[in-house]
Amino acid sequence: MGNSTSALDLARGAENVVSSASTIQITLRINGAPHTLRIEPRVSLLDALREYLDLTGTKKGCNQGACGACTVLANGQRIVSCLALAVQYEGAEITTIEGLAADGAMHPMQAAFVEHDGFQCGYCTPGQICSAVGMLKEFNSGFPSAVTKDVSAASMEFSDEEIKERMSGNLCRCGAYVGICAAIREVFQAEVTQ
Repeated sequence: MGNSTSALDLARGAENVVSSASTIQITLRINGAPHTLRIEPRVSLLDALREYLDLTGTKKGCNQGACGACTVLANGQRIVSCLALAVQYEGAEITTIEGLAADGAMHPMQAAFVEHDGFQCGYCTPGQICSAVGMLKEFNSGFPSAVTKDVSAASMEFSDEEIKERMSGNLCRCGAYVGICAAIREVFQAEVTQ
């Protein structure tokens, strides 16, 4: 029995063969820079960001697409990265919370969240901010929401009801919604007056 291999040793060997054979190389463009990764095709965009690229600003909350903590922007549109496979976004421009600031200055939405106390513990804040940036783009592009009064109107009212509906996919367990809405309204008003 000296030459016998245990079942555990066989399993470990098979695992190594399977894992090396089942990885692929992809290049993701994140925050303006290309990143080449060797990953399994089943790796979520969230896990690619956090575990492979050490971009830990994007948070893992529910890992089921229900809380919005992992929201990032893909080609300017908000997505929950826990439900997105990294391989789906090869060639897309991914923006995380780390990529919103420019030239050392906070993005206007980040500054407004600070100004209006749009956070408490801060865990959901990166997803809230990325979602708010994407939401304003959607609104300004004329995309209606479930509460838009007249979907055929040339312009829509940016009401508190619109903000709450459009941000309903991002949960804050601390209840910082008043500050979050105030921050979003401030950035919207600044964009309108430019």
